[in-house]
Amino acid sequence: MSFEDGWAAIHLEMPKRVPRTEYSVTEHWELVRAVTGLDVDGSSPPQERRRAQVAFEKAWNFGFLWGTHIGRQEFGDLCTDMGHAEYAAGGVDRRDTIHCPFKTPEEVLDFDPWQAYGRKDGDEMTRRFNEIHRAQSEQNPHAVTMVGIYVTLMSGLIDIFGWEMLLLAAGTDPKRFGELANRYASWIAQYFQALARSQSPVVMVHDDIVWTSGAFLHPEWYRRYVFANYRKLFDPLRRAGKRIFYTSDGNYTEFLDDVVDAGAHGCVMEPSTDMAYFAEKYGRTHFFVGNADTRILLRGSKADIRAEVERCMGIGKGCPGFFLAVGNHIPANTPVEAALYYNRCYEEMGPR
Repeated sequence: MSFEDGWAAIHLEMPKRVPRTEYSVTEHWELVRAVTGLDVDGSSPPQERRRAQVAFEKAWNFGFLWGTHIGRQEFGDLCTDMGHAEYAAGGVDRRDTIHCPFKTPEEVLDFDPWQAYGRKDGDEMTRRFNEIHRAQSEQNPHAVTMVGIYVTLMSGLIDIFGWEMLLLAAGTDPKRFGELANRYASWIAQYFQALARSQSPVVMVHDDIVWTSGAFLHPEWYRRYVFANYRKLFDPLRRAGKRIFYTSDGNYTEFLDDVVDAGAHGCVMEPSTDMAYFAEKYGRTHFFVGNADTRILLRGSKADIRAEVERCMGIGKGCPGFFLAVGNHIPANTPVEAALYYNRCYEEMGPR
């Protein structure tokens, strides 16, 4: 009943148990083997890996599968490579290549994505999203799937310029940097219009607008140049009847009201964002996902893990659109016994 639970929660029709999702955990092969009994690892053929992942997702009652499909690949070679730290099992994702095509803040402030990346074929983008939606629905009938965009606005600027040049440009001239954000938003709007025309009823909108410590630019800058553009970007999705998931890493507590006002139907939160505030204010009108702390699974006792699940359930269980999740991923170095105990606590506390 995972799909039914997830669909009900997204539409604020309280299911009989709290649905959930998790991130990265289906690449934790030792845990996947423990849960499914299937002999699989990262070197297994893709079909075998996916069969085991589906079995795991069903066993753990995934109500939806988080997904985005528009990312840095849209920028071709004209974007920054910041490298990648080791995260996945065996460090297979580590990348030490670092390159930024922009050398001065002025180059950043003068950048025009229309000139750099051009106009997109709207019909072709819509066909692309429909094909993604069809494939996702066929391959994952056990959970709600979605099409989505990773580089909504701030995340797009981060990928294009990298952190160093982005912050230098924003500090050099916040107004011109805001005008750049407006130009980027007008360009990325092509994708949102195609998403609105697509057949997917659910859209994931991802944008990392903050750090763990919170905003890295003045809050009023965000309100003038980020959330004002969100309203324009989200509008065609809402008019098309899409359900909009919104995700930002870090602590965006001070901007939860702005995200809701911009038109998001639900929010995905890491542990640093105040989920209790969201539940108190929007728990009857919006769905939300989160926000157990992976550090407790990594280093905590069973009592700590149980207390963390109790905290999340205490916030969300009475809300019709609540999904449990470890908000900052379950990586491959998570002790298997800790993850299994976390799931046992969820199974005990999940029924309403």
